[in-house]
Amino acid sequence: MRIAVAKEIEVCERRVALIPDTVAKLVKQGLEVWVEAGAGERAFFSDAAYEAAGAKVICDTATLWREADILVKVSPPQERENGRSEIDLLKEGSVLISFLNPLGNPSTAQQLAERKITALSMEMIPRTTRAQSMDALSSQASIAGYKAVLIGAAALPKYFPMLTTAAGTIAPAKVFVMGAGVAGLQAIATARRLGAIVEAFDIRPAVKEEVQSLGAKFVEIKLEEETTAAGGYAKEISEASKQKTQEVVAEHIKNADVVITTAQVPGKKAPLLVTEEMVAQMKAGSVIVDIAAEQGGNCACTEPGKDIIWNGVTIIGPINLPSSMPVHSSQLYSKNIASLMQLLIKDKALEVNFADDIIDAACITHAGEIRNQRVSDALKALAMANS
Repeated sequence: MRIAVAKEIEVCERRVALIPDTVAKLVKQGLEVWVEAGAGERAFFSDAAYEAAGAKVICDTATLWREADILVKVSPPQERENGRSEIDLLKEGSVLISFLNPLGNPSTAQQLAERKITALSMEMIPRTTRAQSMDALSSQASIAGYKAVLIGAAALPKYFPMLTTAAGTIAPAKVFVMGAGVAGLQAIATARRLGAIVEAFDIRPAVKEEVQSLGAKFVEIKLEEETTAAGGYAKEISEASKQKTQEVVAEHIKNADVVITTAQVPGKKAPLLVTEEMVAQMKAGSVIVDIAAEQGGNCACTEPGKDIIWNGVTIIGPINLPSSMPVHSSQLYSKNIASLMQLLIKDKALEVNFADDIIDAACITHAGEIRNQRVSDALKALAMANS
């Protein structure tokens, strides 16, 4: 059983799928681990560290991909400089474990099925107690929420905490967090540690206690529809509910010094939470950090990957925030991957057991077929849109 760790080629990706500590544990279990040369460099893990952990460092990319029984990586497969897809480098019947964005880009699943790859998508890990150690979306979202607040604090031309000095008292900054999932809760906790007054909003009323336990005020809006989807994620709501929500949150946005937006719906454009009219009402010098920028943004003024000033308000649309903290994001992701592999490898042999609810949910392609209904539906919708 040979496990291979690929070097990420996406420009903004600094994470690595397995860190040396995790590799050492796998090697102790009798597994062979290959690591592509330089795979951990941007996360500050050297080839020498992997060799010391018992891995074999491979310089030839094609050999590493072709000889892997299980290949692990972070970003979805990309096209290489020669125009060839990384998917074509995999041997038929091998296993790929990675973020795959199967609902946002289902054509990747189609390519994997055609190559007869058993693909496990880290986005599709179910949100259950048993799967917590494998939940990469949560581990990486926590980092994004933390870093978003630091970015907001650095951009704000004010202190975050209240300060009493000989020159007078400085009032604490007001932070409004929109979305109280993992990223939002970490943003709340971080902003509170920095001394800000924090308010938070989420369409799911069930998160109220979690928000309050972190010392923030929960902005509650009663909606006449179900707002929680399967797995605990926020559900896309009706236009009427969106309108009602925007009317209530507008005043909180207007009074905030920093707004952190985190709302995302898997496989769909991020919901619009902050309109141009709301931004126009904000104080000059205020800051918006839009974590959902990669999915189109929660703010109407967001430009993904850019910092802009709109009517005196700084709007930041960061891309791939977890990658900006590659040491700890790689450490957490590595643990997620290793935990998942414990379900796949029995007595040093691969065992894809679909009776296991985690494997069943995460595996999107197997034996030449797309086996996840949501991914199949997304692929059909894409084909109709392109026809």
